[in-house]
Amino acid sequence: MTTPTAQSADTRQASLTAWLLQRGQVGEEQQQLLEGYCRLLLDLGVPLLRLHVAQSAFHPKYGGIGFDWLRNEGMSRQTYEHNPTPRDDWLKSPLYYLLSSGEGEIRERVPQDDAPARFPILNDLKALGATDYFAAAVQLEEHDPGQPVDPNNAPEGVLISWVSDARTGFSDADIDLIRAGLPALVLALKSAANRRIAEDLMQVYLGRDAGRRVLSGEIQRGSLQTIDAVLLYFDLQGFTKLSEQIPGDDLIAMLNAYFGVAVQGVHAFDGSILKFMGDGMMAMFNLNTAASSAAAGLDAVAQLRRALVELQSERAAVGLTNTGVTFALHAGEILYGNIGAENRLDFTVIGPAVNLTARLSGMHRAVGQDVIVSDAVRRAAGQTEHDLISLGRYMLRGVSEPQELFTIYGGEG
Repeated sequence: MTTPTAQSADTRQASLTAWLLQRGQVGEEQQQLLEGYCRLLLDLGVPLLRLHVAQSAFHPKYGGIGFDWLRNEGMSRQTYEHNPTPRDDWLKSPLYYLLSSGEGEIRERVPQDDAPARFPILNDLKALGATDYFAAAVQLEEHDPGQPVDPNNAPEGVLISWVSDARTGFSDADIDLIRAGLPALVLALKSAANRRIAEDLMQVYLGRDAGRRVLSGEIQRGSLQTIDAVLLYFDLQGFTKLSEQIPGDDLIAMLNAYFGVAVQGVHAFDGSILKFMGDGMMAMFNLNTAASSAAAGLDAVAQLRRALVELQSERAAVGLTNTGVTFALHAGEILYGNIGAENRLDFTVIGPAVNLTARLSGMHRAVGQDVIVSDAVRRAAGQTEHDLISLGRYMLRGVSEPQELFTIYGGEG
């Protein structure tokens, strides 16, 4: 077998590039791609101690994603949240220098004596036995080379650093190999990132289940599936009046606070958010059985009541506006899928069960309860730890037969 040192430079470069292109074509995820890349560099004779990759992201919560690989520890992943004030360690990093200077790459020998390094991170790397540091910046969108780049608001791109612990650091052949494989590595990372961005945005805007279904190919108009599910309608009380009384920014902040708790509570019990409708939210629980779906819906409502009481206490303590909330739970058969026009689709639910859930949400004032549970949910749940109290039988608009309604007693406790 040919050893790495005996391989020609062309052979090593061809091997690395071919592997990267093949992994990019099959859509390997970033973490697995980088782990394989590091192992291949070692096999090709590159004395790699550490790899760091920072890649821009398109996400409502964070603006970048980072990966760190250490030879004896493997891979770790970080996200970099949007922050109007740059962190001090970022401002003093060689990667920040790369962007602000406009240079494409930088190489620094890690000082082995007590002299301070040019960049603080090199002192930390010295403690790991590092001797050589090489980094490159690659932008992934058109830009004017003559215009400076704002490092705190940089265009889409990838920042990568390689660290060696060999006594003499990287050889010139090692650096040539890294440079030769860089375009294929960046393209493979961009391909993986685009898939990840699509998954993130689908989940954020369509919900976890609907986003997964759309990405798996359920995109044709009229592609509907009949499922049995428990539907939850969550609504804020008195929102119209509040919108006339408090500033718009405060109103949106209140909506986000309440919806943030509601979404977290639904997800905690494996539910899916279907859509936001002004000051309301529709969610569903579609677990393995009708009983488990009903149990998840009841558990979610009970937990949400407690969580929202805490939220209201926290907001009241700092003088922020609060409002009441209501919950309606119903179980039944629904049609779930794509509805709309050829050039504008909505992945949503329709059917009598959806309509009845909406009718229940309008009964809270009549029955004097913030939680209304249909008899269908009670029957599906069977034996439950929740104390379901009958509110009586009611005729609902658009529903031919009377419906017995229930509430959860002691949910706040």
